[in-house]
Amino acid sequence: MPLRRRGRHRRRSHRRRKRTRDWADGLPMDVLLSIFRRLDHADVLMSADRVCRSWRRAAVDEPSLWRRITMRWHERFGAVDRFAMAAAAVRRSAGQCEAFCGDYFVNEGFLAYLGLQAPCLKILRLIHCDLITDGSLTAAIMAHPLLEELELSLCGNISDYFVCYARDEISKLKHLRKNTHFVNCHESVRDVEAQDIATFMQDLRSLQLFGNVLTNEGLEAILDSCSKLECLDMRHCFNIDMDSTLLSKCAGLKTLRLPDDPTDDYQLDIQIPVLIYESADNLSVWSSDGWAYSDNNYSEDSDD
Repeated sequence: MPLRRRGRHRRRSHRRRKRTRDWADGLPMDVLLSIFRRLDHADVLMSADRVCRSWRRAAVDEPSLWRRITMRWHERFGAVDRFAMAAAAVRRSAGQCEAFCGDYFVNEGFLAYLGLQAPCLKILRLIHCDLITDGSLTAAIMAHPLLEELELSLCGNISDYFVCYARDEISKLKHLRKNTHFVNCHESVRDVEAQDIATFMQDLRSLQLFGNVLTNEGLEAILDSCSKLECLDMRHCFNIDMDSTLLSKCAGLKTLRLPDDPTDDYQLDIQIPVLIYESADNLSVWSSDGWAYSDNNYSEDSDD
């Protein structure tokens, strides 16, 4: 008899341990989703859905969790295939993804994949994506007829002529962020991009051109043509001189950030501006961090 009692006790203990192994099973789905939405999507893919069956079901089977996907770089992702991880996140959205933000790893192939898997996409944010070009990005915009907002920040292979190149597709956008580090150029090409925005993007509601080289002329063209514009951010646009004409044209904007306004809330890295001006002897003079260098400062034939 004692042996039987111990056997029954062991069986009851085993059943208790088995019942309590899935420790989150009692949490309602809305509670689990609330927890997951406080995590990075990469953390959900790499960690949270491995905790227990309930967490995995919530992470895999609930498309609403993946409606807005952010896949930003972190040092702990050094050995991770972020292309595959981002593709998995998009698949889990089951066609419901409305916003995607990615950096570095996004290339032409991933943009094509996104076009097939995210027909409802409204927001596309690309940061430090040097693997995409004007052509591949234009094709991506064509694949997303509902797209309203586009960010291109520090994407080195997107040219100043992209707006003109994609003019038939980009005209539908209501929000544009095209940010760079301020590196000035010769006066003849400073307003090319601004003039294209004024010509082909007249339905814009918000515009951020952090570090752009546009001048008063380009900004005035945007303000005259984009009558629906409500928010304008031109911080680090150091070729702009906010005279009375421009201030008058900006009076109707709800939000205005000027070239010298604080950048505390700017989420990307900021470099020291590189300026250029014409010297008295018509030499191009570049300056950065207070130092000036003219074209004749260095010669291959110099003995120095």
